[in-house]
Amino acid sequence: QARLVESGGGWVQPGGSLRLSCGASGYIFSIYGMGWYRHRQAPGKQRELVAYITSGGMTNYADSVKGRFTISSDNAKNTAYLQMNNLQPEDTAVYYCNADIKGLSGDYREYWGQGTQVTVSS
Repeated sequence: QARLVESGGGWVQPGGSLRLSCGASGYIFSIYGMGWYRHRQAPGKQRELVAYITSGGMTNYADSVKGRFTISSDNAKNTAYLQMNNLQPEDTAVYYCNADIKGLSGDYREYWGQGTQVTVSS
C-alpha cells in the first residue's frame, strides 16, 4: 500500500503565490506519474485536473492554469510540486494530489491524497 501526503495550502491574496508538495510513501515499485486535481466549492463543480507530470517529465495542464502554474517532480524522493503563481479567486478550491503507483500487486493503481485547501481572497 502507498499513501500520499500533501502540504503547502493556505490563504493568499490575489496575485500571490503558493507551492504545494505531495510525497508518496509506502511500498512503491514505480510511479507512472503524479498530478494535482481540484474541487471548487460551487454548485455543479466537479473535481478537475489541474496538472500532471509523468516520471519521464511529460506535463499536462488545464487551460485555466497554463502560464501560471508549474508542476515538477523529484523522482528520487517520490515527490511532486505545484508552483502556483498569480493566484486568482477562481483558484480557490481543495487541491488533491493524485498518483499512479505500482506496488505489491504488480499493477498500477490510482492513489489520492487527503486534500489541502487553497483560498485566494483579499
